[in-house]
Amino acid sequence: MLVMRPAQMADLNEVQRMAADSPIGVTSLPDDAGRLGDKIAASETSFAAEVSFNGEESYFFVLEDSATGKLVGCSAIVASAGYSEPFYSFRNETFVHASRELKIHNKIHVLSLCHDLTGNSLLTSFYVVPELVSSAFAELNSRGRLLFMAAHPERFAESVVTEIVGYSDEQGESPFWDAIGRNFFDLNYADAERLCGLKSRTFLAELMPHYPIYVPLLADEAQEAMGQVHPRAQITFDILMREGFETEHYIDIFDGGPTLHARASGIRSIAQSRVVPVKLDQTPIKGGRPYLVCNGQLQDYRAVLLELDWVPGKPVSLSGEAAEALGVGEGASVRLVAV
Repeated sequence: MLVMRPAQMADLNEVQRMAADSPIGVTSLPDDAGRLGDKIAASETSFAAEVSFNGEESYFFVLEDSATGKLVGCSAIVASAGYSEPFYSFRNETFVHASRELKIHNKIHVLSLCHDLTGNSLLTSFYVVPELVSSAFAELNSRGRLLFMAAHPERFAESVVTEIVGYSDEQGESPFWDAIGRNFFDLNYADAERLCGLKSRTFLAELMPHYPIYVPLLADEAQEAMGQVHPRAQITFDILMREGFETEHYIDIFDGGPTLHARASGIRSIAQSRVVPVKLDQTPIKGGRPYLVCNGQLQDYRAVLLELDWVPGKPVSLSGEAAEALGVGEGASVRLVAV
């Protein structure tokens, strides 16, 4: 059984293996043991802390095959984007240029560097092994953290954002970066993202142009790349769009990938999940449907994918194996939402 749980320091080698295979642009998963160790340590501290509002906490989850102990995925939540430094994005805007005498009225698409999204909770670090990309376990890896947010709303902001990795070619070249960022740094896209993963995105962002960028002046390839999703990031984009996230207003400052935004109260896994009591039952499930189920705890948080024939308003029947994986017993409560 695949179980989502908080990462532990003992997972470091497995996490680094996944980080090494993640696409360029996932700077929240650097292939560096020191940075990943710091990430896990910060997560362990956050899970252990008593929290009444979102602050500097970060929560890092792994998806483990309980039969083998192998990790097959990971994902994370940052409680407050840009808590210690601004969280930069490009905001899509429209400027109007008009001349009454010439009877000209033009609307021009521009990009403005901003940190509007600072303070929102941030979904990061999504990775799932290739063989699970098209399976429901990818939903467990992504949406399981949303169920954690539903169980502990006081730890997170009222709005949630995530940066989706943008387009780059097989050689790791990004036309959006080449049109803008490369003019300010003598770095190709891959090196810039690697540097951000090892240090910080902010110090590069602060050297980006702080005046509006007129999109029609960019190369056609750069314009076409704006809002495009890297093929390996398509799965997390699709899952979060089904959750109710929107794409219209912001893009990533380095590769032009979409920045998704949603009110927490409107996210499907949060708004539609239900807390129900547990009933232990070893009878095989017939005619059920898949659900994501979590125990709602903190340091012992667990989430799994189960096939259930649950009827709203009734207890949910769990097998002994499922109850053990979730760490719950008869009469305990779990939170569930349909896949």
